[in-house]
Amino acid sequence: MNTTEKALDAVDPIAAARGRRWMPGWRLPAAWRRPLAVVGLVIVAFWAIVIVFAPLIAPYDPLAQDSPRFLPPSPAHLFGTDGVGRDVLSRVVYGAQISIPIAVMLVVLSLIVGATVGAVAGYFGGTVDAVLMRIVDLFFAFPAIILAMAVSAALGPSLINAVLAIVVVSWPSYARVTRSLVLGLRDSNFIAASRLIGASSARTLGRDIAPNILGPIAVISTLELGNAILLLSGLSYLGLGAVPPAPEWGAMVSEGSRVFYNYWVALFPGLAILSVVLAFNFIGDSLRDALDPRTSRAVQAMEL
Repeated sequence: MNTTEKALDAVDPIAAARGRRWMPGWRLPAAWRRPLAVVGLVIVAFWAIVIVFAPLIAPYDPLAQDSPRFLPPSPAHLFGTDGVGRDVLSRVVYGAQISIPIAVMLVVLSLIVGATVGAVAGYFGGTVDAVLMRIVDLFFAFPAIILAMAVSAALGPSLINAVLAIVVVSWPSYARVTRSLVLGLRDSNFIAASRLIGASSARTLGRDIAPNILGPIAVISTLELGNAILLLSGLSYLGLGAVPPAPEWGAMVSEGSRVFYNYWVALFPGLAILSVVLAFNFIGDSLRDALDPRTSRAVQAMEL
């Protein structure tokens, strides 16, 4: 009798296969009581309101060029105007509808691709694992921003191409972390029990492994939202993302950087980027500390 069979003698296979789930709900209140988490939630809630009610909040059309150029902040234009007379406040408000939802979409797409590859590699092991991880290592051989710039430049400047470029450089991180988490669960008793009752690989991955790695993956995804916004803004800043006159925050910072003495053109979209990145990092750090100690190890592996 092997080790797995001995372990299964001590448990009900059906109960083991069905009963092991990662249940973090009772720890959530502890996460939300952390001061940084509260700050992050307030900032995210603020920007969510801005996104939903942008037409009501913005005082002007973000594309209208009917004001004097480079007006400093004033009661009529709280954030001033840019080089062609557009209201900076209105552009920052409408820019939230571009930068934040696209960052969320980036993380979701990267997660789907990366988690699928990582789960398959970790669960099946052997040749499958070796081949998939060598592909992942190939992507890690290049700095993310350089590879994203190369892909975006090859495809041409546009938001869609920037999204594709960022997904290309982001999914390997999720693959590596997911593989690590799945490897830690693959030989568990409840996984062996699931196999014993005849569950398919897809069923085992979906019903038994996925619930146990959702916590760490969710926390990492929250942290990656900030990185996605930075990457998207960086590509737009370099002219490889949003195309003018789209009010994307990175593109606005790029326009403002060319008129240094008219500081408000770049300052306010830059502050918007900073606030969102900090908010998601505050929330992610608080969730990581409160939900699952394994997440800290996963994040460290992602940063290597």
